[in-house]
Amino acid sequence: MSSPGPRPQSHGELMPLVGHARPEAIAAFRGATPVTAGALLAEVARTAASLPAASHVLNLCADRYRFAVTLLAAVARGQVTLLPPATTPNVIRAMRDFAPDAYFVADDPAVEVNLPRFDPARVGEVPAWTEAPRIPANREVACLFTSGSTGEPQPSFKTWGALVRDVLAEAARFGIGPGHAVLGTVPPQHMYGFESTILLPLAAGAALTSGRPYYPADIDSAIAALPAPRVLFTTPFHLRAWLGSDDPAAVEMIVSATAPLSRELAREAEARTGAVLNEIYGCTEAGQIATRRPAHETDWKLYEGLRLRVHEGRAIVSGGHVEAPVALQDVIEARADGGHFTLHGRFSDMVNIAGKRNSLAYLNHQLTQIEGVVDGVFFVPEEREPDGVTRLTAFVVAPALGVRQILAALRERIDPAFLPRPLVKVDALPRALTGKLPREALTALAAKRRPAKAR
Repeated sequence: MSSPGPRPQSHGELMPLVGHARPEAIAAFRGATPVTAGALLAEVARTAASLPAASHVLNLCADRYRFAVTLLAAVARGQVTLLPPATTPNVIRAMRDFAPDAYFVADDPAVEVNLPRFDPARVGEVPAWTEAPRIPANREVACLFTSGSTGEPQPSFKTWGALVRDVLAEAARFGIGPGHAVLGTVPPQHMYGFESTILLPLAAGAALTSGRPYYPADIDSAIAALPAPRVLFTTPFHLRAWLGSDDPAAVEMIVSATAPLSRELAREAEARTGAVLNEIYGCTEAGQIATRRPAHETDWKLYEGLRLRVHEGRAIVSGGHVEAPVALQDVIEARADGGHFTLHGRFSDMVNIAGKRNSLAYLNHQLTQIEGVVDGVFFVPEEREPDGVTRLTAFVVAPALGVRQILAALRERIDPAFLPRPLVKVDALPRALTGKLPREALTALAAKRRPAKAR
């Protein structure tokens, strides 16, 4: 991955750093304590004045308020925030090669990576901003990374204008604005958490929240501490765990992303929390693209201004906040009206065994729907069996079930060609904070686990 080098930018349209109309508007909650837009901007101004002279910053703040302050300070200073998929030594080495002047900021003293650390210093009096600074829409402010065909992280630069237009389209779709409190179970370093729990409230004049509740009781407490209306951004994994608690808190809206959400889980969530539950479809390269209400809808509805066309079997999205056409990695069937589509799964999600095709998402859904299965996933090993046939592996968390019981239940649900060989019981799956299961983690799990003996 090569360094981007200097990227000259011209001035054009200007867009405000935050979308709150008045300094006294509530821009954030730190716990149950409100923070006004004026106070937020004052802290951003102080932080911006203290940042080192560099072009790139790795923002590792777990506290969403601290992340937002550092992000806005970097934007105001013209620094690009790097958001890699992990902070493992090999990724940090790639970040150093990509941006030699990069430094990192973290709110936890225990966090260490092999980059210069900067702790925002207390500076003297900084002239107050009478209004939010206006940022050139074409200024590159963030860089996320996706895995390319070689597995090497590929940079995806985001301009201020594209990000703001993206989240304002989201806010318009969901009706989020001043008075809404936004909380999430996903970290701000992930594209979904970055857009929906940081940028959306900042741009739409809503209030972000500092915490990242993970366990069901933490989610309940976070909701209870906030004034209505509240919006919870989460994932199917976190949602399933939360609904597994005795009495999930009432909330006005839930939004899910990062993995397919079943209609059954969506309906249960709406019934038990009183929320309207929406789902987002998107990708790192294009940002958010479409939404649906999965308890009642199968098709997805594009955001306003976006266009979808299918060329040689591949769906391409353009228009709106998508600054250059993006080819999507999913099997998509566009509707004749041009505004809706059906999602059939990822190209890489499809498996072909003995001439039969299926999707891993479907297989995972059937596995986790078995009563007594807490969590589970199918995995396709890199190597094939001596007969040339791919054998699927499944890892499953099911304390009260035996392997034979699980396999018997799977036989009632899926074609025998897709039965896992082996099926391995584990205490927990190696999920990331977003609820996703990185392939590297599953590969490592497969390497150290022997097939469980049926009993």
